[in-house]
Amino acid sequence: MIKQTKSGKRKRLNQSIMFWVFRVLSLSVVAVLFIILAFIFIKGFKVLSWDFITQSPTEGMTSGGIYPAIIGTLWLIAGSMVFAFPIGVLAGIYNHEYAAWKPLKVFIRIMTNNLAGVPSIVFGLFGMSLFVNKLGFGDSILAGSLTLGLLALPVVIRTTEESLAAVDNSFRRASLALGATKWQTTSRVVFPIAFPNILTGLILSIGRVSGETAPILFTVAAYFLPKLPSGIFDQVMALPYHLYVLATSGIDVEKSRPIAYGTALVLIMIVLIMNLLANVLRNYFGRKYKVK
Repeated sequence: MIKQTKSGKRKRLNQSIMFWVFRVLSLSVVAVLFIILAFIFIKGFKVLSWDFITQSPTEGMTSGGIYPAIIGTLWLIAGSMVFAFPIGVLAGIYNHEYAAWKPLKVFIRIMTNNLAGVPSIVFGLFGMSLFVNKLGFGDSILAGSLTLGLLALPVVIRTTEESLAAVDNSFRRASLALGATKWQTTSRVVFPIAFPNILTGLILSIGRVSGETAPILFTVAAYFLPKLPSGIFDQVMALPYHLYVLATSGIDVEKSRPIAYGTALVLIMIVLIMNLLANVLRNYFGRKYKVK
């Protein structure tokens, strides 16, 4: 009895220690995030103003604003999501709901995971070879959006599959038992329930593509182009590449460094706003299709 009591105390002590280790590690991750955000905010807030957001860069990007880069970034995010989200969702639905041959499902998942692990610069080279040169799109919003869409595609596919897998099979069986077809069950029963979680893939994809520099470096980004695009075949400035240029080029460091911090802060704010909007949509559809 005494041995069992000592053993129980030792187990509870070990459990308590491990819980505290997990808490410290979790808080450390959050602390690092807040330190980075605070550093960018403190450095970038000094140059943040209405003129900085609404004006074009001047004097070789050492003064003026970043408005063309903001618009270019929004174009690229929207274009990549228009390409990646429908295709990724449909691919995820097919692989989870319709692909009956198990080796095919495993093969698709392996290829999707491998695609997610490909470095972004490889996507940039592929996009330049296919979209810019082979298909003749040139350095354009279309080429950059398609390249970023390929980059985001694995995230959307895997999130869609996991969201569909989380839907209880009893809904599928009940729908089929009532005489609904496979497509009616998927589109009217399973998909609406899974859709709030599928939007998580959209959120993750926006965060992935918004900060990428290598893919747009080869396909769309312009070094200095202080004007707005007139169509999808135009080059644009983009915040990630603009930040890269300010941080690495040979222009006046004293003048460009504060602008670089301001650019980083604006980019973070754009990603945050888009994530908040996506979360609002997810909560709305979550309440609309809530299973009681």
